[in-house]
Amino acid sequence: MMHLRLSVTYALALVTGALAVPSQQLDTRQQPFKSTAITDHAEPWAIAFLPDNRILVTERRGNLRLVDPATKSKGTITGVPSVAYSGQGGLHDVALHPQYAENSIVYISYAESGTGGAGGAVARAKLTLNANGGALSGLEVIWRHSQKASGGLQFACRLLFGPDGALWISSGEINQMTPAQSMTTNLGKMIKLYDNGTAFAGNPFASQGAVQAQIWSLGHRNPLGIDWDAQGRLWEVEMGPMGGDELNLIEPGTNYGWPLVSEGRHYDGRTIPPHSTRPDFAPPKAFWVPVISPAGLIIYKGDLFSSWKGNAIITGLSSQSIVRVTITGNTAKEAQRISMGKRMRGIREDKDGAIWVIEDGASGRLLKLTPN
Repeated sequence: MMHLRLSVTYALALVTGALAVPSQQLDTRQQPFKSTAITDHAEPWAIAFLPDNRILVTERRGNLRLVDPATKSKGTITGVPSVAYSGQGGLHDVALHPQYAENSIVYISYAESGTGGAGGAVARAKLTLNANGGALSGLEVIWRHSQKASGGLQFACRLLFGPDGALWISSGEINQMTPAQSMTTNLGKMIKLYDNGTAFAGNPFASQGAVQAQIWSLGHRNPLGIDWDAQGRLWEVEMGPMGGDELNLIEPGTNYGWPLVSEGRHYDGRTIPPHSTRPDFAPPKAFWVPVISPAGLIIYKGDLFSSWKGNAIITGLSSQSIVRVTITGNTAKEAQRISMGKRMRGIREDKDGAIWVIEDGASGRLLKLTPN
């Protein structure tokens, strides 16, 4: 169903007149960067940079790869737990502990099987490296979705550490919709935890119970990208239904409305009220009809692409693109859509300001992007 998102939504937009949206100001000029292929992977999902300049790459079937960009070689990290590889599920994100140089701890998110189907989980482990690979040891699950479901959809579970050392998890609603509005479940939420998985002190619902104490914001569908801007604000991209992909500025205790409001429609054509009908829900700062199918996000902070500093850079699956969005204060507007000719999945910025992306699919390449 996800593979049909763009074409179906485009047809709907022609009927409804929804093509012209404030977020779409397109610049489709030639690619403004040199793209260097490093390695290829089986359904890669995420990347993380190690202090020694090697790179961890997750593959959805449950493989964690160690890439050496200098030699373009790749090895295997053993000790990854069994994953529920089905639909959109499998091994998802990887992130280093803020004190990784001292403790060698890494975090992974993945779909796990259980009663009722599959749900998202986050674990941490010690990473021991060697010349060609390495191993995880002492693996500990520190967080799980409150429930599991069949279908294998919309796990999300991007991982990000904040300036205060907190661990953020973008929790999808695994295609159950209504839990995104329920405060008795952690589905469809932005989650803020300490590095050991306990709820962060001062979270907006901390006094309401153990599950509620994890929650920073609610009303999310499939939040697949999160990053900080230079002002310390958290931005998020999420896939909408048939239309209505969103870029949101995440505020504590805020409800973003899913599934009660959306700029898109259900896949069966049923309408959903737009955000404008419910001022109690926070509207997106930018949205897309037709969809771009956002899969990853960075807020660019480097100097290599100097004119992009402070912009949101989003990888698109069905749009097969990299989408650049300018951010001015609390407003956002699409400025450029760069065709990549492949479904684009993960994205990260390295310490030198180069942008690294991974293609989706069976032979997805790890690419380093530098200015022409």
